[in-house]
Amino acid sequence: MKRISPVRPFTPSRAVASMLPGCGSRVLLNLLVPAKPLRFPPLRFPSRLLGTMAYQTIERGAPNTLDYRIYFKGPEGPVSPFHDIPLFSNSENKTFNMVVEVPRWTNAKMEIATKEKLNPIKQDVKKGKLRYVANCFPHKGYIWNYGALPQTWEDPNCKDESTQCMGDNDPIDVCEIGHRVKRRGEIVQVKVLGTLALIDEGETDWKLIAVDVEDPMAKEMDDIQDVEKKFPGLLSATVEWFKIYKMPDGKPPNTFAFNDESKNRDFAHKIIEETHQHWKALVNKTVKDTKGLAIANVSVEGSAEKLSAADAQATIDASPEPKPAEEIDAAKIDKWYYIDLKNKSVL
Repeated sequence: MKRISPVRPFTPSRAVASMLPGCGSRVLLNLLVPAKPLRFPPLRFPSRLLGTMAYQTIERGAPNTLDYRIYFKGPEGPVSPFHDIPLFSNSENKTFNMVVEVPRWTNAKMEIATKEKLNPIKQDVKKGKLRYVANCFPHKGYIWNYGALPQTWEDPNCKDESTQCMGDNDPIDVCEIGHRVKRRGEIVQVKVLGTLALIDEGETDWKLIAVDVEDPMAKEMDDIQDVEKKFPGLLSATVEWFKIYKMPDGKPPNTFAFNDESKNRDFAHKIIEETHQHWKALVNKTVKDTKGLAIANVSVEGSAEKLSAADAQATIDASPEPKPAEEIDAAKIDKWYYIDLKNKSVL
């Protein structure tokens, strides 16, 4: 995709707005995130038109540091990618908005900061150090575009009926399997084809398998069985990846419910709806325990904590100024690890 010059956000007419699908859905205008960090007031790069709202990403701090954040902004000011971006891009067609956290083939474990106001994307930290996913041969970094569905929550107060494990306290994860490598902070319309039920350190951690609706193969895939037909080996590689990715850190292999088998599209849609209902309870504070999550938002009607546009902007303004990226230890991040899964060992 070619980078285009900055333009003012598109504002729909009333006639267009009245035609939007229900459930708070909006079709989105995605963002091409600059390849290099910005030193001055960040430029906003709109990307492909997906509907009526322009979401921009704003980088703060220096990439590859503890204070680096990616905030999101709509035409009326900052928004939370956890709470304000709608779950559905089209509720009738059952297509969803995915927030891209980690582009394919990269190692930095970026994630929505669920416990920070406005929930920017940040790099995960372990023992005070930035976290990078190990390259477990033959896999280089993440093998799909990885992210989450907004307005979902895997409730750690509830035991999942299918897995008999509690939720992992995060938005539901998405593995987008299309051809194009996405960018951090991109909002992508996806159709969900199925799901895997990862049991990660005893918690339910659903992994949706989805494809960008604009991908050349999207029209040929409608359910999970189509993934094996069109992308043979990808599902088994996905199971292997999630089983072994923590082993270089000294952790045991992860396991999956359903004997490692993926569930179909209808089952996945049911799980998404359940996590969406859990999110509604979270943002309205009707759950037993919010687990320290930041639920402040600017647009969810009836929610327990609403922010004004001015307060939301003040949150971004108070964060560190954008700076050039810090150097990283590329040799360490690019290292190969060879896994003997049968004997549960790292060679």
